[in-house]
Amino acid sequence: MDLKKVVNEVVEHSGGVDNIRSVVHCATRLRLELNDENKYDKDKLEDIEGVKGVFFNNGQLQLIFGSGLVQQVYAAYNEVYKGEASDESSTKDETKRPKGNPLQRFVKMLSDIFVPIIPAIVAGGLLMGINNVLTAKDLFYTGKSVIEANPSIAGLADMVNVFANAPFVFLPVLIGFSATKRFGGNPYLGAALAMLMVHPDVMNFYVFGKLDPATNQLLAPALDIVNQSGQAVDGLQRVTSLGYWDVFGFKIAKVGYQGTVLPILAAAWVLATIEKFLRRVTPSWLDNLTTPLVSLFVTGFVTFAWMGPVLREAGTLLGEGLQWLYTNGGFVGAGIFGLLYAPIVITGLHQSFAAIETQLLAATGLTFIFPIASMSNVAQGAAVLAVLVFSKNTKMKSISSASGISALLGITEPAMFGVNLRLKYPFYGAIAGSAVGSAWIGLNKVFASALGAAGIPGFISIPANHWSTFAIGLALSFIVAFSVTAYFFKTKKELVNAS
Repeated sequence: MDLKKVVNEVVEHSGGVDNIRSVVHCATRLRLELNDENKYDKDKLEDIEGVKGVFFNNGQLQLIFGSGLVQQVYAAYNEVYKGEASDESSTKDETKRPKGNPLQRFVKMLSDIFVPIIPAIVAGGLLMGINNVLTAKDLFYTGKSVIEANPSIAGLADMVNVFANAPFVFLPVLIGFSATKRFGGNPYLGAALAMLMVHPDVMNFYVFGKLDPATNQLLAPALDIVNQSGQAVDGLQRVTSLGYWDVFGFKIAKVGYQGTVLPILAAAWVLATIEKFLRRVTPSWLDNLTTPLVSLFVTGFVTFAWMGPVLREAGTLLGEGLQWLYTNGGFVGAGIFGLLYAPIVITGLHQSFAAIETQLLAATGLTFIFPIASMSNVAQGAAVLAVLVFSKNTKMKSISSASGISALLGITEPAMFGVNLRLKYPFYGAIAGSAVGSAWIGLNKVFASALGAAGIPGFISIPANHWSTFAIGLALSFIVAFSVTAYFFKTKKELVNAS
């Protein structure tokens, strides 16, 4: 593939370089923000080599290239146009026009913050899944875990556990950097603010949940405290009581924000707002000294004194509430969520799930969204593979072969936008399969204890005792989606040659 030719065609059919305000990318899509949204030619963009789908959403023209290729196209764009592809989060506020309704802008904001840090979260989640496999009893040995049966790998397993937990324990640092940059502040100040929130001298958030509110004493011995992956908390995290800062008689609890989401998002916004205000009013000869100092101190004080505790509790209640809803809503609620998951992806609202899932994991150690996403992804892949089998259109078969496998492995955009939505009826088959598979896992209360690739590789994120149930759910999703799509090919003859 001639990448330079590809990017030149992208620019030409997007209205020219003067019509492109910014270019970013996520895992599979090249995202262009245009000055004039009426100047792009969708049909010609879809004919560009490597493009698997084109759509406009949340104020962005989005071209689906697929995982791996999109990074190459983005790099080629920067090379050809001398780095003119800009990160929209760094674009000056006054040059940006609000796009979409408030909900769309909110979702786009979350996307801008979380998309860059998803690789770190996924890496930690997959490592946590490996740790689950090593520590689960009766998986490979009767009455024993892999570690108990092979003591020589205990050190390696402990290393994996530490590596797995690091992105979640220090998640506020990742979010602080990304969110402060998105809000127009100095991202390094955002990272420093987050470091305050997870500093070793403040009580670990997971330990805080084990304190007796009446006595501030631990409800269980220190070694009984467990983290997200079920391992005993040890070392610096052993504490016996809750400490305070006494500031002129005002007591502020020394409790950290490890693994939380809402507090650092709000704190990053406050930090960026204060910093931008101070940059405007502070004399240049004083700016570099006082602006970082005042911004960091004021935001840190407000976070620990008022805003942080409220939002930490709100995040915990949100996670526990969603968990309760899934647990008590039965298969009907799970089935409806599975049915709606792919339409939610179309709107872009699924970008907000990263914040919800990380909060769920922090609050409860489990998430129900990941298993449902796995059902939906496998169903999308199954529908595309049905198109591969029954379609007679050569181009559609070519797109289907790669995008179907990609969807089964967790990347659905090429399948969903390049095939299923284009042909419409396979999309119906996919959401039907997702609903059936999701209802099954809802009935059996299947949760994930880590994040990862939602699809067939999702087993590594599911507790080992639910593997068989999870497998049945994937099989149901695949069979129903494939069968319904095949039925449409038999009854809708125009599908056979459609492209």
